[in-house]
Amino acid sequence: MTTRKGALQLLSERIIACERCARLIQHCRRVAREKRRMYSGEEYWGRPVPGFGDPHAELLILGLAPAAHGANRTGRMFTGDRSGEFLYRALHEAGFASQADSMHRHDGLRLINCYITASLRCAPPGNKPLPAELRNCRPFLEEEVRLLGRVRAVLALGRIAFDTYLGMVSKVQGMPRKASFRFAHGASYELPGGLPRLFASYRPSQQNTQTGRLTRDMLTKELTDVRLYLGSCGKTP
Repeated sequence: MTTRKGALQLLSERIIACERCARLIQHCRRVAREKRRMYSGEEYWGRPVPGFGDPHAELLILGLAPAAHGANRTGRMFTGDRSGEFLYRALHEAGFASQADSMHRHDGLRLINCYITASLRCAPPGNKPLPAELRNCRPFLEEEVRLLGRVRAVLALGRIAFDTYLGMVSKVQGMPRKASFRFAHGASYELPGGLPRLFASYRPSQQNTQTGRLTRDMLTKELTDVRLYLGSCGKTP
């Protein structure tokens, strides 16, 4: 019988092998060939990036997509770039990560009761995915959520991740129209049908963090609110 961890590993292998979106695959491979000067001596990952974390997680963090010289270089979500530094420090402070640094996929980082994935598994040109590309990736997210099985809270980083999750669960009986849910940092929504509670945060992009739109205190508070919510739910069987 395949374990949850084993099933997620098999899904990860399928994600890595995916070549459905030619524009994205070409971009990831081109970035991996050309590289950024400061990483010229490194071998880039240059492929779709699977999710990462605790297979028994109650918190699912959903981002936009791998960064061209971050996860597309290192092969792990939010790893090797400023956005990842910002996110993992906050996760560590809130008790969801074993360490504050995330430099490469073999650095010993463990996520605690948390799993990180993305709406899109390939780095998109200009960090702007096409609607068809997001649709192509959705089945991977659906299967990921099903395999995780214990998720009680979803933290969407940014509007696209927020809309992606709502679009995925919109067929649940009794689900209000997506327009009923407004994206805003700090917002949270109880969803019908036993679905996980949905929390929203600005993305930890450099544009947001360097302008002060998203501060570390803001993100840490959001994660602390999620942790308190999970604590109020009791233990998952």
